[in-house]
Amino acid sequence: MKTGNSVLIRNGIIVGAHTIVQSDIFIENGKIKTIGRCTDKADRIIDADGYYVTPGGVDPHVHFHLPTPAGFSADNFHSGTLAALAGGTTTIIDFVTPERNQSYLDAYQKRMEEAKGALADYSFHMSPTWFGKDSEKEIAECISLGMKSFKVYTAYQDAIGIDYETIGEVMKAVKANHGILLAHCEDEDIIKNGRKEVLKLNIPEQEKHPLSRKSEAEIKAIEKIISLAQKTACPVYVVHISTGKGAGLIAEAQRNHIPVYGETCPQYLLLDERKYRYNFSNSSVFVMSPPLRKSEDNKELWKFMINGGIQSVGTDHCPFMLGQKQFGAEDFRKIPNGAGGVENRMALLYTYGVLEEKITLNQWVQLCSTNPAHIFGLSSRKGDIKEGLDADLVVLNPEKGQTIHASTHQSKADVSVYEGMKTKASQEYVLRRGEIVLDRGKLIDEISSGEFIKQD
Repeated sequence: MKTGNSVLIRNGIIVGAHTIVQSDIFIENGKIKTIGRCTDKADRIIDADGYYVTPGGVDPHVHFHLPTPAGFSADNFHSGTLAALAGGTTTIIDFVTPERNQSYLDAYQKRMEEAKGALADYSFHMSPTWFGKDSEKEIAECISLGMKSFKVYTAYQDAIGIDYETIGEVMKAVKANHGILLAHCEDEDIIKNGRKEVLKLNIPEQEKHPLSRKSEAEIKAIEKIISLAQKTACPVYVVHISTGKGAGLIAEAQRNHIPVYGETCPQYLLLDERKYRYNFSNSSVFVMSPPLRKSEDNKELWKFMINGGIQSVGTDHCPFMLGQKQFGAEDFRKIPNGAGGVENRMALLYTYGVLEEKITLNQWVQLCSTNPAHIFGLSSRKGDIKEGLDADLVVLNPEKGQTIHASTHQSKADVSVYEGMKTKASQEYVLRRGEIVLDRGKLIDEISSGEFIKQD
């Protein structure tokens, strides 16, 4: 059913950012037209009695078609967004990463071409890998094109990262043009020293990875970024926080009115460092940066989602095939870093967050949809259930559980860090701009293209 058709979702339990009400939603021309008891005729009626109706998820952190020495990440924009839609995420934000000295705008044009296969709606963060005399002008031009968010890496300085002094210059330019900075926080010097130390150890390669990127690397980098945010007044969004102490630093900065937001990911809430103690084939699947931490960090991160420090849950979706992970079997530095999650984020947070009473239904919606939409300038269209917004909606069956298997995923990856985990809800219907893309639990055969959404 295409966007121009009308849909009536009848008698669902509508869960918005701040409200829960049982009612109807009438959709027309891709928008939510009315919320309330409705007698209008519709081309399609969905009986949602006993089901939750939530906003479509907004995943602010994915890496589709990412080039690495081991080859591209497993999912391109087509398979990655199919996975997103299957899991109830209707909007994703990926990255434009220029090569050193490449024009930001040239890199943007190339990335737009790569994204043509997207089926979910999408936006981009620009990732400055260098900063020169014309870079502030290009930042302003990026914002005019609908990219107000700019990501920097404190690590990977031999490839895409930049030093703290240059990050400060980027922040000044982003602030001057009313944008927001994202920061991957792992201190380069601590990682370099950590690698030197672990190379001396006679332990399995996969166990060297977390030892080379200790918690201190994240904590020091977050401290530096917060200091720069305070000096420049540039809003900052710290991605994939993996440590309780890191989240605590964000919470403290927020109490001191420093403009900083925090993001974590399901893997840092549900998995821990014990995953690196298996054989290489099993453990290499969990090699990601930052690495998995202690179970105590899992517990602390859940608390900071309620008490401040964490405003958003992304996925850092960047899975690789098992064969690609073998690229580092004799040198942990060559293991491609990354794991999937865009297909499982919503169900995992519902099952292990809401049902275990760590977060409420409304907080679940805020973390997975409303907050990322608001932070990145998408809330005029996405992230909540309100009249006039895009009809990005999920009808969730809270009684139908599933078991996660890579073999049944829409993702092309042949492994999953959540393999065998059970979730206690499933998507019955997913609508993206009013188009039913998942119908009675199955993706439809023909889904129209996703749309580039400008950040405002």
